[in-house]
Amino acid sequence: METFAEYILGETNLVSKVEIAYYLSKKTGIYFDKSVLFKTEIARQFIEYMKLDVDENMLLTASLLCNCKKVNNAQKIGKLQTYAMEGALYLRELGFDKRFCKICEEVNRYSESNPRERESDILELVDQFGGMLLNRPERIGLQTEEAIVLLQHRNLKDVYNRYLHTFVEFVSEMDGIEIGEAGRTTTFKRLVKIFNETPDVKEFIKNIAYDYAPKVDTLVAHHRAGTSNNMFGMQTHNPNRALFSEETTKKIMGHMDKLNANSNEE
Repeated sequence: METFAEYILGETNLVSKVEIAYYLSKKTGIYFDKSVLFKTEIARQFIEYMKLDVDENMLLTASLLCNCKKVNNAQKIGKLQTYAMEGALYLRELGFDKRFCKICEEVNRYSESNPRERESDILELVDQFGGMLLNRPERIGLQTEEAIVLLQHRNLKDVYNRYLHTFVEFVSEMDGIEIGEAGRTTTFKRLVKIFNETPDVKEFIKNIAYDYAPKVDTLVAHHRAGTSNNMFGMQTHNPNRALFSEETTKKIMGHMDKLNANSNEE
């Protein structure tokens, strides 16, 4: 008899895969909300646009399910350090192999699993970066520049993530691509806007799959074609320059230090 793992991995269409995960959550009560799809879309873009040598079908499945045992307000009810490990055990029961479960467990580093799977490094980047872009009870969502600085200089400061540099390049490129609509906005800002304005998970799935993702794919293709056509024309910016200035980095880190200090005082 086919296991759930075989069923969802055998479905290579991402929209259908998302629907399977969504209905699994309805049946079993596992964690699945708009943020899961939000982060999975960023993962899809990162894999495809940067042409990463990974199994995209497997990795996007892991992105949809790695937080299956996460709960709201995880820090307040003691689940922050255990939900990834509990999720890995649950996924094993659904028929996923040990490596898939290990990848999901390593979405964060609380299990201290080592050596880490390369796919886990992608999940880690997307999970942390995507989470920082969204509103939380204690703060509003960060701008992409702020999120990347914190990812580099706080969250992953003392650990090795093999895709960090590539991810920074990816975010830099995406920040330079605008979607042509009223007020003009970047691709990530548009994704956040859709997230904030779509209350229903099913409607969010529809908006991402049939509107946002196709438009962004087309924009990226045109952007890269234009870059290729003009590469022998006007002088381009120095490709070795730092993505963010030292002044910007100090400003953001100083701001976070003040927030942490205020929290400790309270």
